[in-house]
Parts: sequence; C-alpha cells; structure tokens
Amino acid sequence: MSNTKSEYLVEVKDLKEYFPVKTGFMKSIPLKAVDGVSFNIRPGETLGLVGESGCGKTTVGRTLLHLYKPTGGEFYFDGELVTDKNITALRKQMQMVFQDPYSSLNPRMTVEDIIGEPLDVHKLYASRAERRDKVLHLMELVGLNAEHATRYAHEFSGGQRQRIGIARALAVDPKFIVCDEPVSALDVSIQAQVINMFEELQEKLGVAYLFIAHDLLVVHHISDRIAVMYLGKIVEIADADELNESPIHPYTLSLLSAVPVPDPKTARASKRIILDGDVPSPLHMPSGCPFRTRCRYATEQCAKECPTLTDRGNGHQVACWNK
Repeated sequence: MSNTKSEYLVEVKDLKEYFPVKTGFMKSIPLKAVDGVSFNIRPGETLGLVGESGCGKTTVGRTLLHLYKPTGGEFYFDGELVTDKNITALRKQMQMVFQDPYSSLNPRMTVEDIIGEPLDVHKLYASRAERRDKVLHLMELVGLNAEHATRYAHEFSGGQRQRIGIARALAVDPKFIVCDEPVSALDVSIQAQVINMFEELQEKLGVAYLFIAHDLLVVHHISDRIAVMYLGKIVEIADADELNESPIHPYTLSLLSAVPVPDPKTARASKRIILDGDVPSPLHMPSGCPFRTRCRYATEQCAKECPTLTDRGNGHQVACWNK
C-alpha cells in the first residue's frame, strides 16, 4: 500500500505506543508512552523533539523504526505506509544514532567491523577490498583516522565513540536518521563538535533528522522546526526561531525560562517559571489536557476535553484551550 507522493519524507499520523503494565494477578493497565502523536519532516530537514525525561521522546523514535511495534497510528516514509511487511526493505533508508556511545557499540568488534556490519547485512559490497574502502570513507566523513579501523571501542573517548555510531548509521546511505539524544552523554566542548558534524553531514548528504533532546539550546541550534512533547503528546510545533522567540503553550514557556542566559543583566531580568506539582504518572493520566494539573491557566474545559493541535498562523501549532 502506498500513499500519493508528498512533499514530506516522513509523515506520522496519530502514532500510539502503549506498554502493558501488570498491576496484580492476571491484570494489567496500559502505560501510554506515546498517545496520538502527529508530525511531518521534509527531505533534508531537521525536526527537534524536546521534553523532560519520561515524556516519550525516545519511544517515538524507536516506534518509527519498528524497534517497538506501534499500538496504533500510521507512519508514511517517502509516501509509503510503513508496516511489519515492508519495514525490512525500508530499514536501509532509516537509521538510528543511539544515546549512549558506551553501550551501543559491540566491545568485541573492531571499528572496521562495527561500521561494516550494516554493509554485511544489506550486502552492499562485492569484495573485501570494496568493503574496507567504504568503511574508510565513512570514517573520514565523521573525522576518524584510517589507523583507528583496527582498534576497539573501549580505546576511544565518548565523542569518538559517537562518531563511530554515526558512521555506522551512515553506512547504508539512509535518507532519514533518528538521533536519540546523541550528545547528552558527552562533554559540552565535544557536544559542539558533534552537533557541527551533524550539520555538515546533512549539507553533504541531504539526510533528514528527527533530533531528540532535552537541551533546548542544542535543539534550537540544529533544528529547522521544533516539537515540544509532554506526557506522550505533542503540545506545540513551530519554526525553531519562532518557538524560541514567541512560545505559546505554558509548558514551552516554562522550558524556555529554564534555559541558561549568558548575559548577567538579561539573566537577572528574566523570570523563571516554576511549575506546580509533579509530572503525573502515565499509568494514571489526568482527564482532559495532560498538562492541566500543573498549569496556572487551567479551566473546567481543560479537565473535560484534551485540546488538539491548532494552527495559530505560519505553521505554529499549539494544543491549548486558553493560550
């Protein structure tokens, strides 16, 4: 089954991912990790996905690649509906860079074999010499030296390990990469190098990214558009600059108020928005809007009905009754 040709490379419609959690003998309730998420990504574009820990960001990325089987919704890739039947054929065009560069690399394999493994799986070379040439080219792309090919992952720093993971993702020449907090485990100085490399690779290869992170400064720097997620739902999507300068949703306002400001005068003048209470359990979601229990603008309508994303102009979408 295929969709009509679209301007979007990635189209996600009402994606759901529920995990059964046992609560007693032979009983379970669904944990709604992702609950009706929709977004689009154009070829060569970066969509940043932000939110606090546990909001479902990583689950979105893993569900798109069918590392988790979706509970509901649809995912179209390059106009084709992604299903269990065709995910293997499409896997070559969709790859993932994992969060932890220490646990995502096989310690028993050399760098050459780690990067070359996707080439082996998809049979993308005719000879061992061609395989090695491809691996060395990928290493050069991500800033690794040829002599690193025979070493093992434990011999490298965190930044170098993440470069190995990125080279592995690029090995099959994908059109789309899910970047799952790829710099959160790295030192700040190394983060900048890796982010710049992601941008250079996108310029050279035209690859699209879903860039998952909780650091709004990093996301704003690399993203064309940003989606803000809270308790399994997207509450705001906008152009990166517009979201940074004119946020609308109360949760987005709170997140942006927590971003460190380098200028002392501006920092003193800015006001930190402290949210009331704790994040509700995804096992016992509040009725209506999931953010209403911490929102100063909440009304009776917020408790009765969950708001949907509505366009406020210029593609700026917000899910809120009162803003």
